Amino acid sequence: MSYAKLHARVAECRRCPRLVRHLAKQQQQVPEHHNAPVVCWGTRRPMLLIVGLAPGAAGANRTGRGFVGDASAKFLFHSLTHAGFATSSQPDTARLLRARLTNAVKCLPPENRPKGQELTTCRAHLRAELALFWSRKARSPRVVIALGGVAYTATRKALNESFGLAAGSGGFVHGGIEVLSPTLALIASFHPSPLNTQTGRLSQTQLNHCFIAAREFIDQTRT
Repeated sequence: MSYAKLHARVAECRRCPRLVRHLAKQQQQVPEHHNAPVVCWGTRRPMLLIVGLAPGAAGANRTGRGFVGDASAKFLFHSLTHAGFATSSQPDTARLLRARLTNAVKCLPPENRPKGQELTTCRAHLRAELALFWSRKARSPRVVIALGGVAYTATRKALNESFGLAAGSGGFVHGGIEVLSPTLALIASFHPSPLNTQTGRLSQTQLNHCFIAAREFIDQTRT
């Protein structure tokens, strides 16, 4: 599958009735917004895949681009730029470098809380994204960064379903790095939401460290 085919499949998806109804309601209230499933975006041959939870009302559901426009964006793009994965810390104008952004759930959920069945249903799209991102034949190192415990769990399940890469015993720990193969690592991070950044649970330095660790794994000597 190509990214074009994947994007078409995501854009046409109507498999979660509650989310479809919610987007229809949003379309009535704010017709100028995107109000549709949000596809992944970034470079065509990424070395880094960032997985968030779901589109935000003021962010991706408005702009149609993951993490662009919401309160998490500037925090995230500062770290992306610091580690060399974006051209600017300004999300509206930045280009991603060697990276793509996606979410575990592609549609805006009510109260930003997807239900378990919606995560399960949408995992088919995440598996397809992971298959485009990495394979067991990959020769260049790649990293997935999961932002938040829900995204981490969804990513681990997708990796297990697609590649048989079973979850580690430690579970979600901020800054935790799991080397799943010589060319694939998974890094867990708290989500850069205001709930985390404004309460001190996640600092800019802590998030920077996750992206620096990703860069170091990607740039390790290739054999």
